[in-house]
Amino acid sequence: LTHTRRDDPMKTNDGIERLRADARSLFISTATIDDTLSWATPRQIDAIGRMLRCELDNRDTAKRERLLRRARFPVMKTLDGYDYTHVRLPDGYTRDQLTSLEFLDHAQDLVFYGRTGRGKTHLATALGVKAIGQGRAVRFCQTAELVLQLGKAKRAGSLDQILKDLARADLIILDEFGYVPFDIDGARLLYQIIAGAYERRSIIFTTNIEFGKWGTIFADDKLAAAIVDRIVHHGRLIEFHGPSRRMSEALMFDHTNNQSTTTSMPQ
Repeated sequence: LTHTRRDDPMKTNDGIERLRADARSLFISTATIDDTLSWATPRQIDAIGRMLRCELDNRDTAKRERLLRRARFPVMKTLDGYDYTHVRLPDGYTRDQLTSLEFLDHAQDLVFYGRTGRGKTHLATALGVKAIGQGRAVRFCQTAELVLQLGKAKRAGSLDQILKDLARADLIILDEFGYVPFDIDGARLLYQIIAGAYERRSIIFTTNIEFGKWGTIFADDKLAAAIVDRIVHHGRLIEFHGPSRRMSEALMFDHTNNQSTTTSMPQ
């Protein structure tokens, strides 16, 4: 992540206003700012402005590093060079709208649906990384692992701690949603998170299970219907098609002859 440095202050009204804005960002009182400006020379004002900007830049960098650690991405991904050829967006919804992260401003959900290896997790992670670049909090969760953690926390009496941590996020990514079915207790715990996020924060689901089969995931058709209803109300379905990206990049595949190399491996 890179941070764009603010322009150097000039010995002009614009430079003074920039210094005032930076000082207020650091909770320096207006009285102190006015007093300093009353006696400081132009060179001193320039030096003070540089110091304030350096402090703000360092704070921004530290914040983004902290947000990245807390997001717990398994692998870092960005939008640079991402291939949207086989990504089907809803009618009237553009790629620019998706990558601008405007869905976060409206607490809308996204469902990335498609077979494994189609780039769903890559795109979800890249959007999460961009959100952190904007100073937003993100939590990346392997769904089955999260359900196990929720169950253990409930039995240990520490469930509130996990729920409070997720409630701090602007975006929750539930990766591989439905790859492993939940028991009814796990389903209810996960429902608690999804329902708690409704109209408060966004969730990105990556899944290979169509809506009509979500009842099998949750072991409860009514619970699944309640979740789907919330997602559909404030969400969009984005479909991923085409060949598996993992297979196309696999080292064990001869792309020239379109044949697997596993047959020549020693037994």
